[in-house]
Amino acid sequence: MEDLLKLKGKNIVVTGVANERSIAWGIAQSLYKAGANVIYTYRLDRSLQKLTRLLEKNEHPTDLIFQCDANDDESIHRAFTEIGEKVGVIHGIIHSIAFAHAEDLHGEFINTSRDGFAFAHDTSAYSLIAIAREAKPFMTEGGSIVTMSYLGAQRAVEKYNVMGIAKAALESSVRYLALELGKDDIRVNAISAGAIRTLAAKGIPGFNDILRIIEEKAPLKRNVTQEEVGDMTVAMLSHLSRGVTGEVIYVDSGYNIIG
Repeated sequence: MEDLLKLKGKNIVVTGVANERSIAWGIAQSLYKAGANVIYTYRLDRSLQKLTRLLEKNEHPTDLIFQCDANDDESIHRAFTEIGEKVGVIHGIIHSIAFAHAEDLHGEFINTSRDGFAFAHDTSAYSLIAIAREAKPFMTEGGSIVTMSYLGAQRAVEKYNVMGIAKAALESSVRYLALELGKDDIRVNAISAGAIRTLAAKGIPGFNDILRIIEEKAPLKRNVTQEEVGDMTVAMLSHLSRGVTGEVIYVDSGYNIIG
């Protein structure tokens, strides 16, 4: 099994670590256990300070952290050029970036602003395309790109609003990227994670109700953990999933199958 994972020493870029409760951090923890060389990106200086403290607290290296604004093509290009120059080959990407303005989540969906709609898609969906484009020249040994989605991409989830539309665009982007990058032996998949108490989730009205409903109705009768999402993501980065691309993998205690 360890040979199939084949992540020892592999260079994996992780985006979107906000704090120790974030899904991206759970993935990073699973990557460390698998022996991967974890590389981080951050957007703002205050994010760098938080990330550095988090790594130091957990006794992880702090020398592979790069500034990258997912809404800025030049910043993305600069970040991946620096990463490529530092490590040579990129073997995997974790895209865990999503954001919508609070007013577009808390109000009625019909009142979503044009600017808010565009911003949610730019941040949450287009950023995957831009990152894949800039990472591709350094993925010379093939590799795997994994993004984070949610059930709201496929179903109308109350109060998820414009973020659900952006996640639908993200999942469609996964399929088109998988089609195009397959010839370079680069796989692209999405993990649709169940509800987890992250900083981002706190911005979704009625989130506690969502957790309760999942516990009641999901086949496993519980919510999933960071570790479970992290471990499945490691599998999707590894040789174990070498024949899988363009897919959305649900890690949600089976809640997505409930009618």
